Amino acid sequence: MMDRLFMQEALKLAKTAAEKDEVPVGAVIAFQNKVIAKAHNQVETLHDPTAHAEMIAITQAANTLGCKWLKDCTLYVTIEPCSMCAGALVLARIDRLCFGADDPKTGACGSIVNIAAHHQLNHKIAVQSGLLADESAHLLSDFFRKKRHKAQNNTAHRRIEKRFNRHEDYLQ
Repeated sequence: MMDRLFMQEALKLAKTAAEKDEVPVGAVIAFQNKVIAKAHNQVETLHDPTAHAEMIAITQAANTLGCKWLKDCTLYVTIEPCSMCAGALVLARIDRLCFGADDPKTGACGSIVNIAAHHQLNHKIAVQSGLLADESAHLLSDFFRKKRHKAQNNTAHRRIEKRFNRHEDYLQ
C-alpha cells in the first residue's frame, strides 16, 4: 500500500521534470513510512550530468537525517537506476529500492548489470522492480517520442544527425 503511494509521488515528480524538458524521472526516499526526500531530474536545468533524481534525493535524505548512511530507507524511482545512481545507493547503504520501468539500455540494477546485488561490493540492496511500470514507461516513451518529433522538424538537428549518421547508437 505505502509502496504504491510513494511511487505515485515519484510519478508526479517525473511529470514535473517532463514539463521542464527534463527526462521524466522522479525519486522519493522514505524513512519509517515518511517521505524525507523527493526530487526529479535536473540535468538540463543545472547543466550537470550527475543531477539525476536519485542523486539529488540521496543528498536531501542524508541532509534530513544528518547522516551519510540511509539505513532503513527505501528509494522509489520511476526507472531502473543507472550505474552512477546504483553506485551512490550502495555507498549510501540504502536498504531497499523500488523502481518502475526497467531500463534495457543503462539499467544497473538487473538489466545490464546488477550493482545493487554485486557479490564484490560491501552492501547489497533489496530490489523490487515493476512497481507502476506501465505508467513509468509510458511517461518516458511519450517524452522521447515528442523529442524525436521536435528534432525531425528542426533542420539544424538534422544536419547534426547527418554528421553522426555512422554512429547509429548515438541517434537512438
